[in-house]
Order: sequence, then C-alpha cells, then structure tokens
Amino acid sequence: MTVAQAVVEFLGRQYTVDNIGSETYRERLIPGMFGIFGHGNVAGVGQALKQYQSKDPALMPYYQGRNEQAQSHQAVGYARHTRRRATYAVSTSIGPGSSNLLTGAALATANRLPVLLLPSDTFATRAADPVLQQLEHSHGYDITVNDAFRPLSKYFDRVNRPEQLFSAMMNGLRVLTDPVETGAVTISLPQDVQAEVFEVPGEFLAEREWRIRRPEPEADDIARAAAQIKAAKRPLIIAGGGVLYSFAQDALLELAQKTGIPVAYTQAGVGTIAWDSPHSLGAIGSTGTTAANALAAEADLVIGIGTRYEDFTTASRTAFQNPELRFININVAPLDAYKHGTALPIVADARKALVALNTALGGYRVGADLETTIASQKQRWDATVDAAFSTRHNPLPAQNEIIGAVHGAMDERDVVICAAGSLPGDLHKMWRIKDAHGYHVEYAFSCMGYEIAGGLGVKRAVIDEATRGAAENRDVVVMVGDGSYLMMHTELVTAVAEGIKLITVLIQNHGYASIGSLSESLGSQRFGTQYRQLDAATHSFDAGAKLPIDLATNAESLGVKVIRIEPGTDAIDKLAAAVATAKAAPEGSGPILIHVESDPLLDAPDSESWWDVPVSGESDLESTRAAYATYTGHKARQRNFLG
Repeated sequence: MTVAQAVVEFLGRQYTVDNIGSETYRERLIPGMFGIFGHGNVAGVGQALKQYQSKDPALMPYYQGRNEQAQSHQAVGYARHTRRRATYAVSTSIGPGSSNLLTGAALATANRLPVLLLPSDTFATRAADPVLQQLEHSHGYDITVNDAFRPLSKYFDRVNRPEQLFSAMMNGLRVLTDPVETGAVTISLPQDVQAEVFEVPGEFLAEREWRIRRPEPEADDIARAAAQIKAAKRPLIIAGGGVLYSFAQDALLELAQKTGIPVAYTQAGVGTIAWDSPHSLGAIGSTGTTAANALAAEADLVIGIGTRYEDFTTASRTAFQNPELRFININVAPLDAYKHGTALPIVADARKALVALNTALGGYRVGADLETTIASQKQRWDATVDAAFSTRHNPLPAQNEIIGAVHGAMDERDVVICAAGSLPGDLHKMWRIKDAHGYHVEYAFSCMGYEIAGGLGVKRAVIDEATRGAAENRDVVVMVGDGSYLMMHTELVTAVAEGIKLITVLIQNHGYASIGSLSESLGSQRFGTQYRQLDAATHSFDAGAKLPIDLATNAESLGVKVIRIEPGTDAIDKLAAAVATAKAAPEGSGPILIHVESDPLLDAPDSESWWDVPVSGESDLESTRAAYATYTGHKARQRNFLG
C-alpha cells in the first residue's frame, strides 16, 4: 500500500481508553480528517481518503473546510469538549497550505489541546527541484515551510522514507494522548513519499488502544498538604482546566463543601464549580470577580489545581499580597506543579489527588470568619452582575446587557464559545455557569477568528455524544465581535454544507472594542482601533465616518439564516427572543446568526484587579503621562517571586 493509505488506515483503528473511577471510556481517537487539497496531497492523502470512502466509509470520514487554520481550530474545539480524549487530523498541501496551520498549531500547544497536523512537504528525493511553493535557503537546503512547526508543536517529525512512518506515528500518538505533553503533533509528509508503495505489517494496521495516564499522588505529599491546609487561616483554591480534563469537579465540590475552602476559577477552569455554590467565588485575576480577588489578596495558602498560572490568573503577580503566602500546586505537569517557587508540588492526576486529600483532611473546616467573608463578598459581586445585566442603555446596549440576555435565553446545558477581545474577560467574570461542559473560551492564545471554527468543532463533539447516547444534545452558541468575525468566519460555509445548527451572536462594535479600551487606559487614545474612513489630511482612522459594513448581509450571502436586532429600547428583549427562536430550530437546519449592535464605550464591572501592559515612560501626550503614573503605582504591588 502507499504511505498515505497506511496513514489513513492506521489512524482509523486507534482508540482512546480512559478509566475514571469504576467507569471505562473507549472511543475513536481520530474520528475524522479535515483536508484542503493541492498538489502536495491530492494524489497522496486525498487519494487514500477517496479509496477508503469507497471501501469503508466509516474508517476515516473526510470533512471539508474553508481555511486550514480554521480546520485546526475545529479539531481543538472538538478536543476540548471531549476532554482531550479525541481530536481530528488535518491534511494540507505544501507551502501556504501548510503555513496556514501555524497559528492553529501554536493555539493547540498553548492550550495544551491535542490536534494531529499532517502538512505535506516538498519532494524527499528532490527529483523535481525546486517545486512550486518551495522555500530555498542557501545555508540549509533541507529547510522547508514545515520546519516552522518545530517550536509550535509538542512533537514534530518528517517522514522522508516510508519505513519512518511507523515510529513517526507511534511517537506522535504517544504525545497526542499524553496529559502532560499533549498539544499540536505535526508529522510532515513529503508529497512523493505519500504516494510511494511499501510493505506494511499487519500489526501496524491492527486496532490499538491508547490509555490516558492518570498518576497517583505520593502519600507523603498528601500528608504534607493536609497539614499545611489545616494550619492556614485564609486558604484559597484556584481551579484550572486540569480539573475538567481529569473529571475532578465532583471531588473538588466535595472538598469545598466539607472544608469550606473557597474556590476561584481560571478562564480554562470555568465549570469546575457552579457559580451559585456558596463556596464559589467565580473568576479570579485580571478578568475576575471582586469576590475572588478580595480573598486572593488576603490568602495565606493558595491550592492551585490544574492551573498553569498565566498572568491573567495572577493579575500579573499582584493578586496575592499576604507576605506569608504559600502555594500547594496539584498538577499532572511538573512544569506547572513547580511554579511560583512552591515547596509542595504534587505531580499527580487532579481527581486522584483530591480524593486522597478529602480523606486526609478528615473533619477539618475553615473558621467562621472566613465563611462570613466569602458570603458577603459573593453577595456583593452577585449584586454587581445583576445590575450590569439589568441596566438599559439607549439607543445601543452595553455588552453586559447582551451577555445577560444571551445567558438568560440559554439552557444550563448549552455551551457558550468565545476567544478574543473584550468578550472573554466579560464572560469570565459574569457568565453564570452550572454545567461543567457549558463554557469554552479559548484564552491561552486569545486567537481572533477562533470563535466560529472552534464552536463548530464543539458542536461536532456534541452531535457525536448525542448520536452514541453518551449525552443529551446541547445548543452551541458562539459569541463574537465584528473584529474577530472579519478575521475568520468562513467555516459558516462548512456549517451550511453539513446542515449543522450553530448559533452565532455577532456583536457589531465598529472596531476593536477590547484593545480600544486598553489603548485608552494606557494613554494611547484608542489609536487604530476603530473602523473608520481614512482622513487623508491627518492620515488618521480615528475620526472619519463609520465604514458601511453590513456583516448580517455578509452572513446571508454565505447561506446562513440571519436575525437582525435593530437598535432601540427593545433591542435586548428582541435579542433574548432571537436566541430562543434559534434554539427552537431543529437540528440539521443549518447555522443561524444573530446580529446586534453595541456601544463599545460602556465597560463591564471592574474586577478591582490589574494586568501588566507596559506604558511609555516618556511621552508628549498628557494622556500617556497620566497612564504611566497609574502604571507605576500598580507596578509597586507586583511580586517577582511569590514563593
């Protein structure tokens, strides 16, 4: 068989096996493959997919896409919803087809979510040299576009000889299913090697299971952690995405209920605990709640579970002000377990560590004063969100109102999708989540354009769950601003082609609302963030007329059903009704987009927190000088080593 045929048949017979308590999960690791064909892969992977479509359609289903980057985003969305147990493969041609995947590879690796990338490459034999879209470097003739994947991938290999396929695939899938090392796996396939014939052992093509490793914690570490928790006066749990990937949310809730220790969650950790739990402080950090940030400032012990402590979580290391602060970090990845100079890293599966910790803590409970503080801070923030959701602005609503309306119209089991701009921060602090699968915001890479493609990947996972009876169907609602929509919206065509019901709420800001607000706070006066006509005299885009953009018509031209919400006093009521209408549409009826305008100058409630973005120390602009004075005040609270 050819190398490409071996790739397709091999991938079609790989299974993920996962044991959570007494339950065993076994499903396809690679349930399908995306591909856009060019001269690099049309006669290789393309031919193999067509051959198996005729021979065995279920072996490796093929899915179209409109952009290679978007295809990788679909795979990541699918992987996130399946808790990293499954993902898609993506085949591309050489040159721009391959390099279009680079952003997707970086996003997957930053989020630690698996995706299998199969970019084609130039001739291994160099029989035709140079070929169309080939790079040429005088200092290294073996360098191709695909070498750019090396720093962006958790595993990279190039199959220059057919016999190398065996080790490349085995090592690639090893990394793909590793809870510590997972991310983008890139296996470069030269176009001539794809079509080359070789002998393939039957063992390579047989069904194979990849068991997800879930290491036990060390007993001594658990004993030491329990002792430190019992000695603490103001303990705080920070729950990250690792809690969800290890299915540890029930064990976390048990710990919070038994001990009274409050729980704050990161962007990736939304869903680890219900928002209305008496122990839930909500989001933490730069985009957090005032409740979580108030408790973080006083905490003398932080128990980080499955978090990588990115700068939004720690408010650029200003969130924690107690000089006696110590960290216990529970993480399957040593890189994260050892962060902030902790003296007690617990390298283990989060669920197994929490189960052991629940036993070790016995009848321990925090003091009544801490529980009183938790209740009062939580009540304060809940009232703030209630006001943000209910306050009405005219003629254009605030983004807060839009979030409140969409939230109110959705069911608890529905999934909200977002990625970049001001929406992720506002959703993080205000979205009231109850279902562990109900929130997916890509924020490790904060990639504009991820939203629709990633949401489509999530919807594929939801459909697959419902098909096999693993879960009831859910609606998937993408929330996206006009800036991100313009970056990448073409996967709406994919949803049209497959009749996939994906609901998109498109917020028209006429510019970059998030970076505009940040620019203003840093003294740069929203420079370059508004969609305006160019003023040739000043060469400025700041004061011209708004661009005559009609994104609703754009979506309609792609075959999407569109509901327009006109500005006015009843815009929010109409938005809520539109979401309900979209939810009522039958599955298989195709995508629906709801278009609503907002006022980008109306901000969300303040987190009483900070994010370190340097301000120019010297400027002719008074606004910049004022911003620098504020910056130095925050900078004085920053702790370079927390310990």
